[in-house]
Amino acid sequence: MPRPIEAIVAALLAFCPPTLAAAAAPAFENDYPTEARVDYVFGCMAANGQTHDAMQRCSCSIDVIASILPYDRYVEAETILSMRQGIGLQANVFRSTKQFDDIVADLRRTQAEAEIRCFK
Repeated sequence: MPRPIEAIVAALLAFCPPTLAAAAAPAFENDYPTEARVDYVFGCMAANGQTHDAMQRCSCSIDVIASILPYDRYVEAETILSMRQGIGLQANVFRSTKQFDDIVADLRRTQAEAEIRCFK
């Protein structure tokens, strides 16, 4: 569920001229802390090579993710994925709850979009 301010801004942008809407869009992209972006890029580069090209593509990827998925949803999904790696009853709860599946699916769809835009 979008935060109230996001809903208001989205409604306002719907009535703005396209150039104004495009100029206002990056504000949501900047809600990811630098540390989170760097952590993502390091992990992405570990999986895709330690090259300048991989760094550019991985940076593009987190920018796409940040433009689509609010940071709090990103953190939720990453936390769920981390908890699923554990063992025992608590890990099973994170693996078997539909609500958690939906949150992770949102992240996976966003990552797929980033893959299409940045790694084509």
